[in-house]
Amino acid sequence: MPTYREFHRRSLADREAFWREQAALIDWHRPYEQVLDYSRPPFARWFVGGQTNLCHNALDRHLGVRAEQQALVWISTEVNQTRSFTYGELHAEVNRAAAMMQSLGVKRGDRVIIYMPMVPEAAFAILACARLGAIHSVVFGGFAASSLAARIDDARPALMITADGGSRMGKPVLYKSLVDESLKIARHPPRKVLIFRRGLDENMPVVADRDVDWATLAKDFNGASVACAWLESNEPSYILFTSGTTGRPKGVQRDVGGYAVALASSMKHIFCGEPGETMFTTSDIGWVVGHSYIIYAPLLAGMTTIMYEGVPIRPDAGIWWKIVEDYKVSVMFSAPTAIRVLKKHDLSYVRKHDLSTLKHLFLAGEPLDEPTHQWISESLGRPVIDHYWQTETGWPLLSAHPGVEQTPIKMGSPSFPVYGYDVRLLHEQTGKPVADGEKGVVAIAPPLPPGCMSTVWGDDERFVNTYFRDFKDQLIYSTFDWGIRDKDGYYYILGRTDDVINVAGHRLGTREIEEAVSMHPNVAECAVVGVADQLKGQLPLAFAVLKDAGKRTSAEDVMQTVDRQLGAIARPKAVHFVTLLPKTRSGKTLRRAIQALAEGRDPGDLTTIEDPTALTQIKEALRT
Repeated sequence: MPTYREFHRRSLADREAFWREQAALIDWHRPYEQVLDYSRPPFARWFVGGQTNLCHNALDRHLGVRAEQQALVWISTEVNQTRSFTYGELHAEVNRAAAMMQSLGVKRGDRVIIYMPMVPEAAFAILACARLGAIHSVVFGGFAASSLAARIDDARPALMITADGGSRMGKPVLYKSLVDESLKIARHPPRKVLIFRRGLDENMPVVADRDVDWATLAKDFNGASVACAWLESNEPSYILFTSGTTGRPKGVQRDVGGYAVALASSMKHIFCGEPGETMFTTSDIGWVVGHSYIIYAPLLAGMTTIMYEGVPIRPDAGIWWKIVEDYKVSVMFSAPTAIRVLKKHDLSYVRKHDLSTLKHLFLAGEPLDEPTHQWISESLGRPVIDHYWQTETGWPLLSAHPGVEQTPIKMGSPSFPVYGYDVRLLHEQTGKPVADGEKGVVAIAPPLPPGCMSTVWGDDERFVNTYFRDFKDQLIYSTFDWGIRDKDGYYYILGRTDDVINVAGHRLGTREIEEAVSMHPNVAECAVVGVADQLKGQLPLAFAVLKDAGKRTSAEDVMQTVDRQLGAIARPKAVHFVTLLPKTRSGKTLRRAIQALAEGRDPGDLTTIEDPTALTQIKEALRT
């Protein structure tokens, strides 16, 4: 086996030979003619001319050897149900879902919005899109109607798939009513809405000639067989919207072949998942982790994947460890926030379960603090690997590589650059590399490796301007995260450089939240900053200037406005009312200074401030 350093060096020095080897991990209907086309920087096209299909690689190619093996196990502690599907059964369900979608007019290249809770039918729909060559756009169920409408208008879907409801902490979340509200305000609504009924909304309204019942339609396609659409490697597989600093969500566009190769290789070299083993990823399908490591990667690797609907502390704080024991989980993937929640509970919830099958626990989604890393490592007695990536990358960017070399783990560090990534730490102003121990912006010299976003959906210019224009005179991808590297080459992530905040692993643009706050009829202007939170990493904090100070307006009124616009996920920790915001003389709001004060730090150089009393008001508001 090569060392990690040799493995990574070769992935950059001999890209074509390296990725040709990795490409052998998946099936190709037609061989590719060129490993990499980088003739139009920064756009990288991988495995050019090759034809493949994600659904074929996840399901069909396994049927000869593992048709009777469990492929998908669904566990819901919300409704106390469990369902499981072998590879053969999952293949049949996906074929049926694909036939249903075809009957509703979905064709290759069409977009399908999936707005669903964590139920098996969501996985059927995602894989059916891949089978048909349709482009899925999964929207997290926590988003409100206006956020959903913005994503509908950008994707212009032919079909929307939803459910009557989901469940959170035992309380129903009514998906269909949110869909109906969003479709009233969307400019480009789909022709049909396919609805999976769970019996969670007995009064669910139905729109004639638009709404179609899943169970009724499914009866017409029992035993259906739909051929895989063979897609050129660089055709889009899906769109996943992520927050940005402009308030307008960006549709991250992913390809087919490069994504399949990246995921298959990551299961071998990073996650160490073997065919026949079980992987338990605790994320939601609405996030990139759910796409990559609940749906696609475990199935590409011939594993059993667990889809969990519930929270980590119901019925008790041992539920996840019980699942590991009951299903002999080998690879587990979760988030630091969840571990910090579990850390508050008695250690006996971990210790009473047999975790001997667990090879590794992987954590990602936000920076992992050293005490939490230490606690979970000691509690499990298993390696806990912090790793770092983004919606845009689709798979890890920094990680240990236990499938290549067992390198020592440093607490709180996501270790090293992943193979294929030419990672740099650059000075924010000069763009020059920083020394070990100095803070810099984590950046990637292109071409981006397979699996990373290929562009912003429908907007190549935005892709270039957003990600490759931060450093003068050099075309280099910015992650918008601060990092530091120690003398041994280990990286540490320090937080965002821009106005995107990370709430329990969910990225939210402060601009989006500001727009939602400003929708309150008595708010004239506002500033939202992300402040450090011990449990969730960061939380939004709002400062608002009222139009009419004499008109009674409460913080709760404003928070409910945010709930209606974006969903409870974006609800500020607090709303403080001030008569003016701190601004420069040119009118720019001093958000960094506000954030520093909120976190008890020195706000730095304020010589450009227009009115110093604005900062005094911020300080007084924070004391109340």
